[in-house]
Amino acid sequence: MTRRDYFDLFLLSAFWGISFLLIKFAGHDFPPVWVALLRSLFGMMILGLAMWWQKVPFPPRPLWPMLTLIALLNNAFPWLMFALGEQSVSSNIASILNATTPLFTLLVAVGLGDSRPSRPMWLGVMIGLAGVALTVSGGMQGGQAALPGVLMILAAAFSYGLGGVIAKKNTAGLTPLSVAGTQLLLSTLLLLPFGLFGAHPAQVSLQSWGAVIVLGVVGSGLAYLVFYNLLARVSPTQTTAVTYILPIWGLFWGALAGEHVGAASLLGVAVVLSGVYLMNRRPVLPAGPLERAAR
Repeated sequence: MTRRDYFDLFLLSAFWGISFLLIKFAGHDFPPVWVALLRSLFGMMILGLAMWWQKVPFPPRPLWPMLTLIALLNNAFPWLMFALGEQSVSSNIASILNATTPLFTLLVAVGLGDSRPSRPMWLGVMIGLAGVALTVSGGMQGGQAALPGVLMILAAAFSYGLGGVIAKKNTAGLTPLSVAGTQLLLSTLLLLPFGLFGAHPAQVSLQSWGAVIVLGVVGSGLAYLVFYNLLARVSPTQTTAVTYILPIWGLFWGALAGEHVGAASLLGVAVVLSGVYLMNRRPVLPAGPLERAAR
């Protein structure tokens, strides 16, 4: 990897890492559905401009039903779950729970018969789940997390894992930018009826407006652009390194915002990331052709 690659990886981790705190700030005045909706909308605007500038067309219409499912699993549902979950979970613990996404990705791939993990990978899953239990236990004892919120965030991480496996199997050959732009467009459309006919924001502070705009523009739109530009230059395995950095950013931004960071949270993130590292030390043995190997 070049210096530019490392810089982009650092930039991507910072963009995604601050998203957890921005969700918390936006949720002070916006209902959870509106946080997810506006995040999709502002992100879509950035990617739409990028598609127009680079003359990237939308995917063929026959693929849109599958892309709608991917948008639901990768964007609309998990972003709503994070907004709901962070009403009772601190942003730094949310970032740690988000690090379980590779664990769920592996479990989903195994469940669908797409991979056969080795023993070290199973050990990594067990260690990662133990780290989650430690984080949740410490957060609940310290008043930083409530079980319903934790379950919502874990549901979001599972949705990311399921959506990632489905996307990998059904978007091969498509331009990544067109897939990402279409996802955010469809996510906006999926959430729009719930926003229009559900609870509406009353008084919205400048802080909440700023948080939701930055969340959409930077945490979704620009982050996707950096991610796909990076992916075009380095391997998918190398880009997974961002998984190790996100919780660190989450702890950093949460501490700056005055959130308490307990010893159990610090130990929990170390255990979770140890499990994820162990999972990524060796490749997954595919059940089918090599090109179907799980990510």
